[in-house]
Amino acid sequence: MMKNRIIILAAVALLAFSACKKRPEQDKNVIGKPDIEIKDGKLSPEALWSFGRIGEVSVSPDGKRVLYTLTYYSISENKGNAEIYSMNTDGSDVQRLTTTASSEWNVIWNPKGDKIGFIYADENGVNIYEMNPDGSDRTQISDFKEGDLEGFSYSPDGKKIVYVRAVPKKDKYAKLKEGLDKTTGRINDDLAYRHWDNWVDAVPQPFVADFDGKKVSEGVNILAETEFESPMRPWGGMEQIAWSPDSKSIAYTCRKKVGKEYAFSTNSDIYLYNIESKTTTNLSEGMMGYDQNPVFSHDGKMIAWESMERDGYEADKIRLMVHNFESGKTEYMTPDFDQNVGGLKFSNDDKWIYFVSDFHAVDNIYKISLEDKAIKQITSGVHDYTSVDFAEGGKLIAQNMSMSHPIEIWSVDEKTQEQKKISTCNDELMAKIKWGKVEERWFKATDGKDLQTWVIYPPDFDSTKSYPTLLYCEGGPQSTVSQFWSYRWNFQIMASHGYIVVAPNRRGLPGFGQQWNEQISGDYGGQCMRDYLTAIDQMCKESYVNKDRLGAVGASFGGFSVYWLAGHHDKRFKCFIAHNGMFNLEQQYLETEEMWFVNWDLGGAYWEKDNKTAQKSYANSPHLFVDKWDTPLMVIHSEFDFRIVASQGMAAYNAAVIRGIPARYLYFPDETHWVLKPQNGILWQRNFFDWLDMWLKK
Repeated sequence: MMKNRIIILAAVALLAFSACKKRPEQDKNVIGKPDIEIKDGKLSPEALWSFGRIGEVSVSPDGKRVLYTLTYYSISENKGNAEIYSMNTDGSDVQRLTTTASSEWNVIWNPKGDKIGFIYADENGVNIYEMNPDGSDRTQISDFKEGDLEGFSYSPDGKKIVYVRAVPKKDKYAKLKEGLDKTTGRINDDLAYRHWDNWVDAVPQPFVADFDGKKVSEGVNILAETEFESPMRPWGGMEQIAWSPDSKSIAYTCRKKVGKEYAFSTNSDIYLYNIESKTTTNLSEGMMGYDQNPVFSHDGKMIAWESMERDGYEADKIRLMVHNFESGKTEYMTPDFDQNVGGLKFSNDDKWIYFVSDFHAVDNIYKISLEDKAIKQITSGVHDYTSVDFAEGGKLIAQNMSMSHPIEIWSVDEKTQEQKKISTCNDELMAKIKWGKVEERWFKATDGKDLQTWVIYPPDFDSTKSYPTLLYCEGGPQSTVSQFWSYRWNFQIMASHGYIVVAPNRRGLPGFGQQWNEQISGDYGGQCMRDYLTAIDQMCKESYVNKDRLGAVGASFGGFSVYWLAGHHDKRFKCFIAHNGMFNLEQQYLETEEMWFVNWDLGGAYWEKDNKTAQKSYANSPHLFVDKWDTPLMVIHSEFDFRIVASQGMAAYNAAVIRGIPARYLYFPDETHWVLKPQNGILWQRNFFDWLDMWLKK
């Protein structure tokens, strides 16, 4: 329930591992841009899966070219394929560099800018490849036989490579399995045996290897003989590992804990590994929360990272820390900035650090002076920037999305403030679709504070008509309803089906100050729920909102919200949809895998009878209010969701059926906390609208 970041890179990696066996030069059945008919400008599930999805973006060392991956999906083949493209930083001279039936990923320039490195999976395993900037002379430079390579980066001098491989954990019970080659049994004697969507049979660890320009040597595991992970799953990638400018050291993110200790703690640190001496220094010693994503200054005198203060609180304020190697001191740079920082990047002269931050549910680019800590906002607008990099001419290259368009690549002129979209991957499809208006509204919450709410209207909206309306309940719970574009919880497709969508930024999410963010912990059934009801009640004062045709929908904490509202809504709503939601909080405490989350947000274990916060949390568990349920409910859940396991959804569905309430259960045996496969995604959307239309339109 951590903030749902963009999942395209994870999907691409999965696709690569399911690659066909042909060599790249023999590939013919390449998934390309779909040719889809759009009827009456309506955004259908099939149209949603026809968008090209930009993934990784990398600017060349000279700042003149931009590399990016672009994924298209085939509904009939039930998979996607990512290819590599490049263009000038003004969007001209677009070139497709690969045409393969499997996906390329981890696409980066080498330090000189004369080669492009990437990872590709085929019959020889998962390996590192290079090619010329025009896509020619594609060459395999590593020789890993096993398919466990997860990422890599070049050293600044180009003579070494750090790569990440999944290292199998030792099976301490191997003797008990002797002669049982067909057994599927798992033996566990500690916690942290599964995480998000995977059984923890292996851990990602970084290897340092020599590179002579032709072949990568066998690497040295800098976490050898441990079961510590770096990068940290499930979110971490190569941004958690950084080379020093002199190529002599590697900074890496690691939470050096295993088992029960790992499950109860978020205390990760930034470690500096000296390649020559093989010694390691903890740069964030004594900092007890998440410390991650290190970035070196160009002169090597400083290193910056993102830091949370408190152990066990995964949604704590993300602070900017800068360590000076000459003084040995680490400085907290953003004590007076009541926002998060992310995507750090030193300016070329090392005088500024650029970052992305959320304020009032939009994400923009900022920079902070290393001299006086002055912060300047560079971009503005109703959108989410998700990254920032530098191009020639003092311009910035960034990824940008909104509720009305998927991720595209943008150029930002810091001097003129001009923000320009330079990629055109989806322009043709976008032009065929009618889009709904997105409006920002502010209401007074029950405690007198201002509540921001996004309202998305159907295309061709007519204020003289009356529309069925959906209350969208956000997950996280500390996850902003920002200007995100989702391929599942997509507000425009809901609007296209004739619904007004009301999406409040209720209590318990970032972008509105840390106090607003923290209020939800230990108060799941409190102010956040009153905020939801405030938003929908205020919108019901509008003549165009049909208050007799209201639905509430949500996933994760949003699914919990739906279950909770089902027992407390006083007949406001006519139907509910809950995806992968918490239903029984006592059950959730013992079923989930990241124990720090339930300890912090629920306040502790349900058996702690003297713990007032915990007892208040469990007293608000939705399963305790099933006797008050009276409204049709659709439940969606997936088997490989280890954060909120499928039994939660089954229990909620069974409760509704037993109570005689109309109910539907959509179950995916092969999906996770998300739904990533095209045909499953379309089935999800079809059920979503079939259920809503049944109860809100007929």
